Amino acid sequence: LLCENIKLDPYFNEFYQWSRQNKVPVIVLSSGMQPIIRALLVHLIGPEANDIEIVSNDVVDKPGKTKDQQDGWDLQFHDESGFGHDKSLTIRPYAQHFVERPNEARPTMLYAGDGVSDLSAARETDLLFAKKGHDLVTYCEREGIPFALFEDWQSILATTKEIFEGKKSLKKVAEEGAEEARQNKETVATAK
Repeated sequence: LLCENIKLDPYFNEFYQWSRQNKVPVIVLSSGMQPIIRALLVHLIGPEANDIEIVSNDVVDKPGKTKDQQDGWDLQFHDESGFGHDKSLTIRPYAQHFVERPNEARPTMLYAGDGVSDLSAARETDLLFAKKGHDLVTYCEREGIPFALFEDWQSILATTKEIFEGKKSLKKVAEEGAEEARQNKETVATAK
C-alpha cells in the first residue's frame, strides 16, 4: 500500500540512471527506515535500486519475534542524535578518507536536502542543493553555506552535469543559488 501511494521526486530516476552511466555514486542519507526506503526505491526505480547505498535508521527483531510478524520489530536509530541520524556524522568519514590520503583524487561531494534533518549535513559537502521554499535555504543564507536551489531532480541533474563536465564551478553554482534565493525573497516581499 505504501509503495502504491508514494511518488518519487520527479526526475530522480533519470538522475540515478545518469549517475550509473557516469559512475557517480549515489548514497541516500535519511532519517527514515532502511527497509521502507529500499522497498520504495526498488518499486519506483526497479531492481537496480538495490545498488544504492542507504544510510538510515533501521529495524530490528523484537525479542522472541521477527520483523515479518505483526509488532515484531523495533526502530534502531543510526546514532543518538535528535533525528536518530546525524547526517554530518555519516558524511565526515568520506571527507576524512581523502584528508588522510592526499594522493587520492577527492570526488566532489554534492548533497540534496529539504528539511531540518539536513541542517547538520549542510556544512559537510562541497555543494548543497536546498529545496526552494524550505527552511534549509534560510539556514544556509544565515550561516553562509554555499547552496543551489532546486525544485525537483531535473534541476539537480542539469547542474550536476554542468559540474561533472567542467562547464560550471562549484563557486559559480553557489553564487547563482544565492542570487536566485535573493530574487525569490524580493519577489515574495513585493507580492505582499
